[in-house]
Amino acid sequence: MKTKIKTTALLPISTSIVMALTLFACGSDYGDTAVSESQPQPKEVEPAPIAKFKIGLLPDTQGGSDSTGQTHVALHPMKNVLAHQAAAGVNMVLALGDLTDGGSAEEFAEWTSVAKQYQAKGIEFLPVMGNHETSHAYTVEWIDNMKNYIPEDAVHMPGYEWINYYVVREHVLIFGLAYYNLPVAFQWIKDTVLAKEDNIQHIIVASHDGLIGAKYGLTREQIVDGTKDDDWLYDVQPEIRQFFSDNDVIYVQGHEHQYQRSLITAKPTLETLPSSSTPTGGNYRMGAYTQIMSGNASYKGYEYRYGERELVQMVVSQKNATYSEENGSDHYDVNSAILSFEGEQIDYQAYYAEHQAKSNDASEDFTADWALMDKFSRTTNRCETMVYPNSIAAGTRPVLVFQTQYLTNDCYADDGSFARLVGGSNDTFNRTDTRTRDFSFIPGFTRAETLTDLTRLAYQWLFVFHQNWTPNLNSPYRAVPDADANELIIPETTIDLKEHVTLSWLAANDTESDILIISGTQNQTGMYQNAYGGEKDITVDSGLAFSQTDGSAKAAVTLPVAANKSWDISAALSDTYTAQFTGADSLDENTVNLAHKIDGNWQAITTVECIINLPWSDTMFDNVPARPDSCAGQPLVGLDTDFGNRWWTVLNQDTQLALIKR
Repeated sequence: MKTKIKTTALLPISTSIVMALTLFACGSDYGDTAVSESQPQPKEVEPAPIAKFKIGLLPDTQGGSDSTGQTHVALHPMKNVLAHQAAAGVNMVLALGDLTDGGSAEEFAEWTSVAKQYQAKGIEFLPVMGNHETSHAYTVEWIDNMKNYIPEDAVHMPGYEWINYYVVREHVLIFGLAYYNLPVAFQWIKDTVLAKEDNIQHIIVASHDGLIGAKYGLTREQIVDGTKDDDWLYDVQPEIRQFFSDNDVIYVQGHEHQYQRSLITAKPTLETLPSSSTPTGGNYRMGAYTQIMSGNASYKGYEYRYGERELVQMVVSQKNATYSEENGSDHYDVNSAILSFEGEQIDYQAYYAEHQAKSNDASEDFTADWALMDKFSRTTNRCETMVYPNSIAAGTRPVLVFQTQYLTNDCYADDGSFARLVGGSNDTFNRTDTRTRDFSFIPGFTRAETLTDLTRLAYQWLFVFHQNWTPNLNSPYRAVPDADANELIIPETTIDLKEHVTLSWLAANDTESDILIISGTQNQTGMYQNAYGGEKDITVDSGLAFSQTDGSAKAAVTLPVAANKSWDISAALSDTYTAQFTGADSLDENTVNLAHKIDGNWQAITTVECIINLPWSDTMFDNVPARPDSCAGQPLVGLDTDFGNRWWTVLNQDTQLALIKR
């Protein structure tokens, strides 16, 4: 997707830095070989082109009941999502459960009447059961209606045929699991991954619900709020987190009727350190897997309960819309997300559109006005970090992870190049409120026998217990025992979102060096919403009481001029930051220039005479070294001649960088 850049809406710093903008253009040309027509050339066998495989995510499509009590599929949102994904060229749609509201024959007929139109165009479907199917439908109906959509070559889990299954497409292993089936299927998932690991590059696990929820979540429901001695999840939950992290799984789900992307960590988040590279092991990842709540395609929306489960979760994108006008939300969202796989590269875009439809009545039909709201681009060869918002209370200990600057260690390419981020501050971030909820217990029945038990479970599995050496950025009072009511209160709070920033590498392609992809800097613009999706103003409205680490409310924020406070990130700029790129020793710095990729083509970021022959210094954010007058308006690029082939550039977007011939 092409991003339009307004150079007038940039940070209030030097003009040269203001112009230092780069654009990451999705989609690269692979395997093109230029052959001269003037002389005969030896016939070479060209490498097989890398196939691109696209997956669309279809959220819940429940449509509620009509005046007769008949339940329906939400046809208007469903049609809009599938039309959007078909136009984007998806090969497969993952229908993430709750296809129906009441599991009736009428609803299956409605759902298939839409899906078959796109199946006829060559789009595969992989539907999974939601709780509205497992509760309201019959097995015979599910099989009769879905056997024509579940791929014929799908491998079914023994004992759970037509419930859990997998397929492999273009080296992508895709599991489909029914509601509540992740713990049941985990051993089968492990066995399958181990058997196929030599022939797959990416793993998708698709289900209706997930380990960590926004309103729900298996960990809360089956462990903290769970039944005594019911250990089907309790015994394997840490192992699931570890295995999914080790194998870089992308977990996609429905169920929550809101959009969220987060990292679920194998270890506690405060022990999940930024990643880099070691001399003996090379690049390594953070120890987390990506969880995507796909959003909404129904006629209902949910509020944000409980908030970030910050013990094992780091939220990087969150948006909901409940059409609850008394709570400030005057619409629903419909969501469409697309995962694109090309070799080792993954590109992801998530879109939303507002609507006010509440039934399938023709008068409520709408044409979605889609806007890009979330994205990332990365490869399997990457380093990553979590950049925290610059709203942490003074005096809070950093505990190795609470870094608000764009700073990383070195990340290495296969050709010997290496890169790092060397400056900038995360001053532009989104904020969201949550709703107060509570946990209760029944001695002898629930896992928790006492209020103390319940409090312990909440802090063992969901929340960080606030102490000076383990700060809780969401509130020092995250779970509060109410002895009078014999309940554990999870107070409403305000959460500032983080940025998952990745440095990824691709092999050289029309470049002199391998290619660096920087992603994750550009997804937040200063939006603030309440728990129901109602709009708030982060520059005016304080956060909720006790939401700051010191027990105060999070303060209103002064945003950079470039922050446009919009859910649509297609024209968003990131906070200004600097990337450093060191070329391999085999390259002569006098014959190359630092380039970025624009509309599929590599272009030098600045002309040779405008390159600053100095190492990077943070003082350059405010005091730009002198350059020739002809360089006015050209982006800032420097070359550290004392080191050699070490380049730096000032950026305001995600981008791709490489060295090209001068």
